[in-house]
Amino acid sequence: MGSQVRSVPRPLVRTNQWFIIVSVMLTWITKQDWILAIPLLAGLMSISFGFNPVMRLAKLFLRKHPSQYIPEEWDQQQFNQKISVICLAGGLISFLMNWNILGYIFTILVAAAAFIAILGFCVGCFIRYQWKQNKFRKSLRKY
Repeated sequence: MGSQVRSVPRPLVRTNQWFIIVSVMLTWITKQDWILAIPLLAGLMSISFGFNPVMRLAKLFLRKHPSQYIPEEWDQQQFNQKISVICLAGGLISFLMNWNILGYIFTILVAAAAFIAILGFCVGCFIRYQWKQNKFRKSLRKY
């Protein structure tokens, strides 16, 4: 019997991506840095406890059973979440320290990656794939 790959329905992943984009844009428009703390906390909860409040709320609005949607791999989503948490934390800390250029760099990176993923190319997936390939190549050299 094969092992089941844990997954997340695509609409929940998309909701989380849009939430990050909107939060970043609201931060830029309002100059209220604390807004970044909301997706940052959701991401930290996802990484730490496997519970993302944004996705949990969005799940209430699914019209079909979660298994009827295109699945996104859980491990990949956790990897992507770690990247977004790093960028959101970097952006929030930078803005709070009045290092605005660095704050914009971090928030542009996370918003752009989320938007590009919505368009169909997952930057985090590409990074993780290259990292795994490099790790595999290094393991072959040991023998």
